[in-house]
Amino acid sequence: MTDPIHPNDPNHPNHPINPTYLNEPDDPGPDATQSHPFDPHHPDHLSEPMSPPHPYYEELEFFSHREEPVRFTVRFGDDRRPPGRPGILARRATLGAGWPVLQFRLTASAQADLHAYGLLEREVAAAVSLERRYGDEKFGAVLARVIGFDLAAPEPFVLYRMPRGRPLTEWAGRLGPEEQERIIGQLALAVRLLEKAELVHRAVTPDTVRWDGVRVRLSEPFAALRAGEAREPFGGAPWASPEQREGLGAADPRDDLWSVAQLGYYLLSGRPGRGEGPPGDLADYRRLAALAQSGLFSPRAADRPRPAELMRLLNVPDPLAATAGSADPLARGRAEYDRQLARKRAVFEGGPPPGADPYAAAGADDVVDPAQDPRSRTTLIDRIFGGGEGLGRPGAPASPLEPSAAPRPRSRMCPHCLLPVEYDERLLVTIDAKGNRIPLDLSGERRPAHIADALRKAYHRCPHTVEGDEEHELPVPYLTNGEPLSVALVGSSSVGKTHLLAAMLGEIELGGLAPYGLRSRPLNPEAHRTYLRDRVQNLQQGRQLGRTGQQTFARFADGLLVSAGGGTPRPVVFFDLAGEDLAQDGEVARFLMGVDAFVFVVDPLRALRLGSLDPVRDQSGLRRRDLGDEAFATVLDRIPRQRGGLVAAPAALAVNKSDLVRFEPTVDRWLGRALPGRYDPTEARDESRDAYAFLAHHASPAWLKPFDDCANCSLHFVAATGGQARGDRFPHGVRPRRVLAPLLSLFAMCGLLPGAEPTEGIVR
Repeated sequence: MTDPIHPNDPNHPNHPINPTYLNEPDDPGPDATQSHPFDPHHPDHLSEPMSPPHPYYEELEFFSHREEPVRFTVRFGDDRRPPGRPGILARRATLGAGWPVLQFRLTASAQADLHAYGLLEREVAAAVSLERRYGDEKFGAVLARVIGFDLAAPEPFVLYRMPRGRPLTEWAGRLGPEEQERIIGQLALAVRLLEKAELVHRAVTPDTVRWDGVRVRLSEPFAALRAGEAREPFGGAPWASPEQREGLGAADPRDDLWSVAQLGYYLLSGRPGRGEGPPGDLADYRRLAALAQSGLFSPRAADRPRPAELMRLLNVPDPLAATAGSADPLARGRAEYDRQLARKRAVFEGGPPPGADPYAAAGADDVVDPAQDPRSRTTLIDRIFGGGEGLGRPGAPASPLEPSAAPRPRSRMCPHCLLPVEYDERLLVTIDAKGNRIPLDLSGERRPAHIADALRKAYHRCPHTVEGDEEHELPVPYLTNGEPLSVALVGSSSVGKTHLLAAMLGEIELGGLAPYGLRSRPLNPEAHRTYLRDRVQNLQQGRQLGRTGQQTFARFADGLLVSAGGGTPRPVVFFDLAGEDLAQDGEVARFLMGVDAFVFVVDPLRALRLGSLDPVRDQSGLRRRDLGDEAFATVLDRIPRQRGGLVAAPAALAVNKSDLVRFEPTVDRWLGRALPGRYDPTEARDESRDAYAFLAHHASPAWLKPFDDCANCSLHFVAATGGQARGDRFPHGVRPRRVLAPLLSLFAMCGLLPGAEPTEGIVR
């Protein structure tokens, strides 16, 4: 019998891999039930981790495709460099008592290139997705089969079953008509399976397709893209389609069908085609008539048939047709999301009759002073002091034929004390390096450009500071531009709010808002430089940021001037308070009553009932909480309500650290994709629906309280860092994922995003 501490023993805690899984049914391999009378010093009999007594053996820890931890003894073969995979080394490895696998690992010298790490991560995501979908199906044998991976190892790696058969290049001129037809049919099936998983392989060539006389096997998905993503130039003629070679348009499963067509011609004619369209002598090969008539050789993907259509033409059964109606575990959550949206819409569409008190629909405990309601507050200030466009209304665009006049000073509500501030030149100050407030007198300055530059960097004291309160000030551009938008990040300590905000502002600094028609400038140049240096740059250099300290007074972390289409810039300020401050109903959090928008940050380690997170929970000392985030409840109890008792301020619920669950199919569908180049309300709603269903399935209802309580609330999968820290560093660098999605959603709700209508109680 096997040693009880060996991973292959059925009683071993790390026994997610059935040994037969490592071998094809007809592959030679050890029998897991067979006794192995090893020498006592054989590494399979190690009772605890130690230096291997044999120079050829080591111990290898990794995760199965179900993210279950596994530990095997291993013996490695020699390294080789696989073609087309820069920075990657391949070698044969023998696990345990003799199960051969193939390892691809990213060398330490290549890890300075974040793109190389990203390619390996993308490959693992594709391989795991395919294994989870088709690993239990016989027809899945046409795809490379992943054994395990470790993306956090010093040299990240992925393990596959040893490939069977030989590349098609070695079969040239040796295959009969029946074998050729079987190869093409099985390739069409492989592309169909990839299409269902929303993947495009992009590397279907005679060198990467193997044939063992019975079945085809595609190579590892090292070049895979998600269907719909922008094509990246890859491959050469004739095997890669013209659109793929040039990187034009969006990746399409029919890109792989071009490769299948070229392989069909190659097998039949014995030579490669031209790679620009149908081969000139295609009519000479009657067995290719069906492929030619279907448009499979068309240089444009849109003119080729879908994989299922090609399978019908080839009379190849489609195994996915029988699973079309399989149960979706998240279907109930998606239906509940739709019901909740309908409930909220009914609150507004079926509200009180015209002329009735708009707050009468709220419960007795929800009655709000209109002066404190974020949506009515601006109207009251405008009525009393004049100026302002109203919350959610973009400023009128300046005429491109006339120079923009200097903005008129106007009243603004102080985001700290929630009182209106009148612009007064006598209250202008600058702040030196030691934090001293120095009065700024511009009365003697006659040069307009110098005045404008001084005001750009100056502050305005808030006149409402009372004895005992901390004196505070506002950047002058906060008072001299469009209607401000304040955004608060909400969540308990260690959920990643600070990292998420730094990642957001880092993406903005790199031009992340430009594709959406937005421009940004610092609200105060010196404060912004300090934030970039202390937060953003440290994060981008792979350093873990320290926790946000508790405060006696709420100050915003950074601010921007955001403008759309040449319109009046609007100040956008971000609050990042310590979780302890948000969870306490104290004075430091009183500013929340005037915040315009919220980002509620969910930590998967606290929220999700997923066993794969238990090892990370043990390492971090965090525990799952079915009662939700205490900061959510405290903040939501403090924010003003409107009709139906719903929170008026727009909100976004961001599932941060989503990289911890990146291989869950629903998360992978979104986190694996870059944000689209334009804001798409339909796609934003689809992501919200999926994220709601995911949380409803894997977490308690308390974690959805922001969505339940807020009239307008989107949901998103984001990752501020893309990996876990070791000590105070992220060993493989920082790779933010979709961090701008919550902010873009809030901008759309507030009328700051071109082409997106502001929400007036209409839930999106």
